[in-house]
Amino acid sequence: MQPTIPLAKFLPYQLSITSNAVSGRIAQEYRARFGLSVPEWRVMAVLGDSGALTQRELTKRTLMDKVAVNRACKVLEERGLAARTPNAQDGRSHHLDLTEAGQAMHGQIMPLALEMERRLFEGFTPEELGQFRALLDKVRGQLEDFDDDGIETDNYGVK
Repeated sequence: MQPTIPLAKFLPYQLSITSNAVSGRIAQEYRARFGLSVPEWRVMAVLGDSGALTQRELTKRTLMDKVAVNRACKVLEERGLAARTPNAQDGRSHHLDLTEAGQAMHGQIMPLALEMERRLFEGFTPEELGQFRALLDKVRGQLEDFDDDGIETDNYGVK
């Protein structure tokens, strides 16, 4: 029999609930001030950083489900915050980019986001923040190195 640990000590669970708590708190602010959901803001943030992208590229960069990305894109378009243009390299897809109104909203939200980040981490030293960022990057790197072959079997990659 394999040893078990309480769920509360399982690191992936701790990461998930912490992420949900932080996202949920930030989402309250974005919803109240700008009427944006978390997926809508994530799409806006990525487009604000990178410029025009296809929905496939947005799905990859946000790590969100393609249905959530599609819905967020539709809402942003309906609100006039983003617009589609044909993709010259692939006629089956479009690029989505922020409109002037979307860029203006992004410009208002980013200072708020940075202030919320500052408040969230104000109890951390600069060294702790650097280490925290490095550890998160390391976890993400480990995920990219995971072998997906074992996931499709009944053992879920566990030997």
